[in-house]
Amino acid sequence: MNVVSPEEVGFSTDRLGRISDMMQGYVDEGKLAGAVTMLAREGEIFHFEPVGLADIDSNRPMEKDSIFRIYSMTKPITSVAVMMLYEEGHFSLDDPVGRFIPELGRMKVYDGMGERGMRLVDQEKPITIRHLLMHTAGLSYGNYQDSPVEELYRQVDIMEPDSSLLDMVKKLSGLPLLTQPGERWRYSRATDVLGYLVEVVSGQPFDQFLQERIIGPLGMVDTAFYVSEEKLDRLATVYGPKADGSIEALDNPFVNRFREPHKLFSGGGGLTSTAADYMRFSQMLSNEGELDGVRLLGPKTVQLMTSNHLPEELKPFAVGQSMASGTRGCGFGLGFSVVMDIAEHGILGSEGIYSWGGAASTIFWVDPVEDLVAILLAQMMPSSTYPLRRQFQVAAYQALIS
Repeated sequence: MNVVSPEEVGFSTDRLGRISDMMQGYVDEGKLAGAVTMLAREGEIFHFEPVGLADIDSNRPMEKDSIFRIYSMTKPITSVAVMMLYEEGHFSLDDPVGRFIPELGRMKVYDGMGERGMRLVDQEKPITIRHLLMHTAGLSYGNYQDSPVEELYRQVDIMEPDSSLLDMVKKLSGLPLLTQPGERWRYSRATDVLGYLVEVVSGQPFDQFLQERIIGPLGMVDTAFYVSEEKLDRLATVYGPKADGSIEALDNPFVNRFREPHKLFSGGGGLTSTAADYMRFSQMLSNEGELDGVRLLGPKTVQLMTSNHLPEELKPFAVGQSMASGTRGCGFGLGFSVVMDIAEHGILGSEGIYSWGGAASTIFWVDPVEDLVAILLAQMMPSSTYPLRRQFQVAAYQALIS
């Protein structure tokens, strides 16, 4: 992979060193095992650097081709799949999703608590495909504490690894919606539902559609829903903080499910990938739908996806630990956070940046103003442990000199 001099694309080599210093500082202090950072401008990669270790116990170094669980950075890929089908004329964004997934057309809506428990009412309007793309469908993850509906989510094993996407949808449909569709922004299982929508509309298994229509054509050779046995020695270990400030390897199903074949392909958080692979996907978006002669989307579709769709009353939204650089000054598009007001956002960058992050301290962003693409991959949970992603963004932009 060719890496050009930073000065060729308007960046300072000396100032870019602050990214390395910042990442190495986390490693030296025992706060982070390692990470990979990558930057490209005008389609030219000018920074690509692994730091630290992929696994501490074995002293295995982080490499450029280390494989990461990208969790919610799967969502933009799923959203692109949906919009490819939209371009082909299979549906309108405002079509009721119940037309394709009848179970979701019959869901009740939580309307407070009464003497006999939850009050449930009918949907005033149907969940649309646009609602799912925007996280305004009334679904949730069960990660919040502000509604008894959240507790119901926690009681159901919605993403059981040996179940199917249809099983997942049936479990979801047995829960009430948190709000009426379109009434509130809530980070949710909506993108997992979109994965099933792709399956229904295309007639292909979701993983097969992604491989044949996106991952394969873009040359993303290390991106998959689980890591094959011959590549397991490249999979970075996930760590979490201990009370004494050190870190420890995490051992739980949320981390381990990527190590062996399974049947449930999560459009919301199921993929593993590398920095180089995700750069190819991100550069396709930056190029408005095309990379190396392969066009996945038309420019107008990418522009629609990366524009804010949230009405004023639903901003600012909040996703807690999941958001890349905070949500102040941001709107939300069809699969991406979009910076609307850089002063309110309060961090170096540009208005119009679109981005998303993953649960283990990963992030990507595309800056259409500066023609800049950035990737940070680490494996630290929760993402809120350190301000790693914000610091990476500042360190990247302070090195931009022309």
